[in-house]
Amino acid sequence: MTRRCWIADEVRGNTAALVGDHAVHLVRVLRAEIGQEFDIATGAEVRLGTITCISDDRVEFALGVAREVKATPKITLALAIFKFDRMEWAIEKCTEIGVARFVPVIARRSDAHLGTAAAKRRERWQRIVRQASEQSRRAAPPEISPPVKLTELGDILPEGAMTRVVLAESSVESDEKSRLAEVLQSCPTEVALAVGPEGGWADEELVWFREAGWVAASLGPTILRAETAAIVATALALEALR
Repeated sequence: MTRRCWIADEVRGNTAALVGDHAVHLVRVLRAEIGQEFDIATGAEVRLGTITCISDDRVEFALGVAREVKATPKITLALAIFKFDRMEWAIEKCTEIGVARFVPVIARRSDAHLGTAAAKRRERWQRIVRQASEQSRRAAPPEISPPVKLTELGDILPEGAMTRVVLAESSVESDEKSRLAEVLQSCPTEVALAVGPEGGWADEELVWFREAGWVAASLGPTILRAETAAIVATALALEALR
């Protein structure tokens, strides 16, 4: 039976701990007992953890051997803000697939009230990616950047050999647009994907991407919802970069 994985709140040498609500779930819902074993993600690796101490809001583990965790390509998902319930579903699933960093983008077609509320939503998104990371047995959750305007996106992405791809409908702006899978064939191990809101990126936003050096690509002739496009693009990128 596969052991459940938890991301440690505290790590010190060969000990780790879950605290607060994180520990409460393990103690009260899963009825943890001293001596039980779980996989514990420390941020750098995943190690066997044996419960040594339990209180209402704290569970401590003795850390044992590390298990092998395969390195995954670095995928940054610049995700335009759209309806929070569907956006959060995309964040959860893309975390499970392997996104390393999310950058919420306030796009022209993002609803104004969602753009305003996005900063306060970040804490919830961090909980979502933590839970999804534990479920998918990742060594660490992805980073979620503060929401930014599109023109600020280039300032927070790392320089160097990162391929930047903006998804656009195949009928928009240019007949020269390639399929995403074709663009990714020659990518290094780090890629940024920009997925627009419902209705897609506005024309002036596509111009900004082009001038900033992003490559336009499509997922084909069908029109996908934003959350579907994010998941499909992430899966294609991970497969291409492995």
